Amino acid sequence: MTSDVRKLPTGFGRLWTAQTVSSLGDGVTHAALPLLALTLTRDPMALAVVTAAGTLPWLLFGVLGGALVDRWDRRRTMWFADAARAVLLAIPAAAAAAALDALSIPLLAAVAFLLGLGGLFFDTAATAYLPDLLRRDPALLERANSRLRGAQTAMSGFAGPPAGSALLALGRAVPLLADAVSFALSALLVRTLPAMPRPVPEAHESLLRQARAGASYVFRDRVLLGLALRPAVGNVAFLAVETVLALFAHDRLGIDTFGFGLLLTAEATGGLLGAAIASFLGRRLGTGTALTCTAAVEGLAILGLAAAPNPYVAGLALAVCGAGMGATMVLAPSLRQAIVPAHLMGRVASTSRMLSMCAAPIGAVLGGWLATTYGIRTPLYAAAGLLLAMTAVTASMTSNRRVEAALRAAAPDHPASEEPAPESAPTLL
Repeated sequence: MTSDVRKLPTGFGRLWTAQTVSSLGDGVTHAALPLLALTLTRDPMALAVVTAAGTLPWLLFGVLGGALVDRWDRRRTMWFADAARAVLLAIPAAAAAAALDALSIPLLAAVAFLLGLGGLFFDTAATAYLPDLLRRDPALLERANSRLRGAQTAMSGFAGPPAGSALLALGRAVPLLADAVSFALSALLVRTLPAMPRPVPEAHESLLRQARAGASYVFRDRVLLGLALRPAVGNVAFLAVETVLALFAHDRLGIDTFGFGLLLTAEATGGLLGAAIASFLGRRLGTGTALTCTAAVEGLAILGLAAAPNPYVAGLALAVCGAGMGATMVLAPSLRQAIVPAHLMGRVASTSRMLSMCAAPIGAVLGGWLATTYGIRTPLYAAAGLLLAMTAVTASMTSNRRVEAALRAAAPDHPASEEPAPESAPTLL
């Protein structure tokens, strides 16, 4: 992808601010919900239910949600999702219940599930809206995604979790109310975004058929399939590591609770660096080669973590891995947004996200089984092997040659990219 000296449009600044504020609230709740659950029970399975509830919407409704987003006005969908989440956290069923000591594990699981459902619609709509806002310009998409990813990492990875813990000390309702305010502010900002043409309706097709068409579009396109497999296999590897990381850090590296927090901060710091240099890597190496390199970097970094003799080497390895992940999560979505037709963007994005979410539980189970059967370092070595294997997949499926061909096919003056003029579509409300 070539460089572009043009500035990002004013509307992007409002979208970036909205997602930054919302990410801060997400970080607060991400820390607060498990801690709230911990005040109610010490049962690991009950705690796992609360954690898993937030991912269920992607597993159950991911593709259908994408099909709905491709029918609806994307800006209005984002606004509605944020407004609904603000109300959810502000009503007595969530925040007031916490203050009145009326919390329960089922209630927390329900809140996590509904927040996840709102996140599904907001994230999918935002992913589909951004290419329209930036007129599908590949260079601008990379710059925009770099800023969005950097803000998300900073807010949800650095600022949000400590803030959630601190607010919880002021009262069990406080972090939930703070998150409600963040969603309300985000909704107000989204409301001011410029309107974009609604997706072209696909006449006489059921929602299920449209969802299936979006999923099949991913599996038929070699570049899109490569972009979808990368996070899916990556989640298997990373969840296998995450499952045993705290135990590995404590038993093998002698890291205490505070030190473990610093270890995670090192990974987040690497993620910020990776997001910042992603556009440079794409321009210097080509997007395809850059994706191949980040896959290799992630695998080698986890291999270094598995063999780490002390906390300093482990922290460096996680920082390098985070940098690879940060760059990947800018380059891959930017490429997808540049080559997917506008009327399929929601379904393609949600299908890719669903594949990665489905892979996460597999990684968690695999990590636990390998650690129990073969030792605590084994899941880390297995994860490194999976990530290095992805290097070969990325090299073939998303090579520079394939990427450039896909970008040419998606260019506005290319015959294959021509689309009908936008028509009216069903409104969300």
